[in-house]
Amino acid sequence: MLQLGWKAGTEQHRPSDLLEYAIAAEDAGFDSLDASDHFHPWSEAGQAGFVWTWLGAVAARTRRLRLGTGLTCPILRYHPAVVAQAAATVSQLAPGRAYLAVGTGEALNEYAATGMWPGYRERQARLAEAIELIRLLWSGEEVTFRGIFYQTRRARLYTGPAAAIPLMVSSLVPESGAFAGRHGDGLLTVGGKRPELYREMLGRFEAGAREVGRDPATLPRQIELAVEYTPDVAAAVKHRTTYWAGTYVPALFTERIYTPRMSAQNGEAIGADTIRQTGCLSPDPDEHVRFALRYVELGFTEIFFHSAAPDQRGFITAYGRDVLPRIRRHAGVRERAA
Repeated sequence: MLQLGWKAGTEQHRPSDLLEYAIAAEDAGFDSLDASDHFHPWSEAGQAGFVWTWLGAVAARTRRLRLGTGLTCPILRYHPAVVAQAAATVSQLAPGRAYLAVGTGEALNEYAATGMWPGYRERQARLAEAIELIRLLWSGEEVTFRGIFYQTRRARLYTGPAAAIPLMVSSLVPESGAFAGRHGDGLLTVGGKRPELYREMLGRFEAGAREVGRDPATLPRQIELAVEYTPDVAAAVKHRTTYWAGTYVPALFTERIYTPRMSAQNGEAIGADTIRQTGCLSPDPDEHVRFALRYVELGFTEIFFHSAAPDQRGFITAYGRDVLPRIRRHAGVRERAA
């Protein structure tokens, strides 16, 4: 069933405010949330609260929302055993509602915090090994692990997950889709690119899942979409530029961009047209519905809507009232009882 979620931007909002927004998202009818796991924000105007503390607070204050990271890099700044423990604790606080999304990371977070930034092939190899170790620890068994990158000795999670934790793997280009299919319980990506790219990515994801004997039809496909539900498009562009311009920079995965100031400086070249073309900035709810349904038709099963509006509560309330019900009706999804 199609899931409609809210993107919790830890890079823009203070943790206390973001917690209240998460509660509002549940009240407004969102099904889920994903929260950024950052050490540095994209801009010096931003924030960077510790997402695992925040997720624990959200788990305790909500009853229905599915929640997880979008996404965690478990290869440098964190040891994978620590990520396994953190996700298991969130699962205990929100049984059956927790998931974990992982990826190869950004220098903005990993290089800044550790001084380490291996090439992509090594980061991907580290990620495969980290996923293996995380799953072994989630089993509750004692784990002595002797990998190429990570070691444990008779390690065990004495507080394990309350329920199975789906593990999503990030894919931003088609080539990594197969890796996500082989190693993940689902895929997470971002919107705003050509449809052909997503068709190829999802095709490779499905092929990777089949390689390891899994039915891709049973695996979720998550995507984050940039949206602004407002008549003041110029202000919306300004807000996205102020806090998120760095996310539009193709070279964001290089050690040359590892501070918020560097990120913002590189983002200055991003024009308003790029921001408008890669998202949906409009006061028309039907335009937002059409935008979302394009991704549903491509095969995505869960959409996280990301707004940079300072009045995040206003966005959540209005989108939940005007847009989400329309998307569900067009997609043939029965409305949830309050």
